[in-house]
Amino acid sequence: MTAVTAKRFSIAEYHRLGELGFFAPDERVELIRGEIIIMAAKGRLHSFFNSLLVEELIILLARRARVRAQEPIILSDDSEPELDVVIARKHSDNYLSSHPQPADILLVIEVSDSTLKYDRTTKLSLYAETGISNYWIFNLVDNELEMHSEPYQKQNGSYSYQLQRVVLPNQTVVIPGFSELCLDLSSVFPA
Repeated sequence: MTAVTAKRFSIAEYHRLGELGFFAPDERVELIRGEIIIMAAKGRLHSFFNSLLVEELIILLARRARVRAQEPIILSDDSEPELDVVIARKHSDNYLSSHPQPADILLVIEVSDSTLKYDRTTKLSLYAETGISNYWIFNLVDNELEMHSEPYQKQNGSYSYQLQRVVLPNQTVVIPGFSELCLDLSSVFPA
């Protein structure tokens, strides 16, 4: 009897599939731990919120860091997620030669409604494992911001964050890496 195993893809193979037209032009996919994941369609609320958030971050950071929206990052040879928002350090070529990698990243942000469970488990573990220091989930289900920092490995080998904080929509938060910059959450959460 032959064991059944799934084919896992490297980033190079994943990119090659894209070049060969394996994915439909409007198909949203990402590579997570070697698996090609079809991303959930963005609803009106998600798009509205993400647009406001990106606008506020670009204004706040005013060219002090690179704000990337709906763009991939490289976490390992088999993981290239496409995030809602990433704040990355400035780079001499503006990431023309490569997508940001963990050492470049100050903050990863997911805007979550239908993907909340996935973002709290699979994505959280992946970001912690690859050393992403700060991971925020804008939880549109409960109308709050979940902030995660200080990644660590548990005794069972899985990864998580030591510090987890919930912030309400009428509060402000400091942008990681910029202690003097605060984001007023009431400017992005729907009233």
